Amino acid sequence: MFSPKKRKRRVTRRRQRRRRRDHSVKAHSRPEERGVDFFSPSVAKYWRQRYSLFSRFDDGILMDEEGWYSVTPEAIAAAHAARATSLAGRGCPLVLDGFAGVGGNAIQFASRDCHVVAVDIDPQKIGFAVHNAKIYGVEDRIDFVTGDFFRLAPRLKGDILFLSPPWGGPSYRDFRSYTLDLLMPRDGYSIFQLAQQITPNIIMFLPRNVNLNQVEELSWLSSPPLKFEVKVQIFL
Repeated sequence: MFSPKKRKRRVTRRRQRRRRRDHSVKAHSRPEERGVDFFSPSVAKYWRQRYSLFSRFDDGILMDEEGWYSVTPEAIAAAHAARATSLAGRGCPLVLDGFAGVGGNAIQFASRDCHVVAVDIDPQKIGFAVHNAKIYGVEDRIDFVTGDFFRLAPRLKGDILFLSPPWGGPSYRDFRSYTLDLLMPRDGYSIFQLAQQITPNIIMFLPRNVNLNQVEELSWLSSPPLKFEVKVQIFL
């Protein structure tokens, strides 16, 4: 038999454990409440890193499942934006974002006083990107376009072109050396050849395990060859 004091402590501990379980269930249910169509186990890692993806996540950021693993972490997107403004020099550069997704990069470019044309073929992603840009207060500096970058490219002009084409999902990590033919929906050489017709100032965000020899070859596709620069950014 337990004394009244011990019995009370046991009841209190059971209640505390129950509250912790309830809190855990609530925490795991939140992604569906925040605009995620399907929260699979593969996305759990990104959910835990949500504030690294968007520092203002709790203000109502929206993403689909692909957005969770394809959006550029905010610190890296900010570094891209800083490099873009240094390339452009003075003034308000026009930045084209060819694969805008849910808007992570476009928001950071706009936060640096760039004017941005953000293109994505998926209307739902564009809708999320518009919503997310409003949270950061930069929607007035971004023109959102629902369309196929490859069809629009011949008519696009800008100071800087930013490209973060799909890498094929989280499975890109399985490759010891990620080759440019794995990019989607076209290989890296085709994408870059189209890009250089728009502007010589091109920023490509590629996997950290990408084959750097192939990336360097891209700079020789134009005449004269473009200046080539590699910056390794690690996000775990």
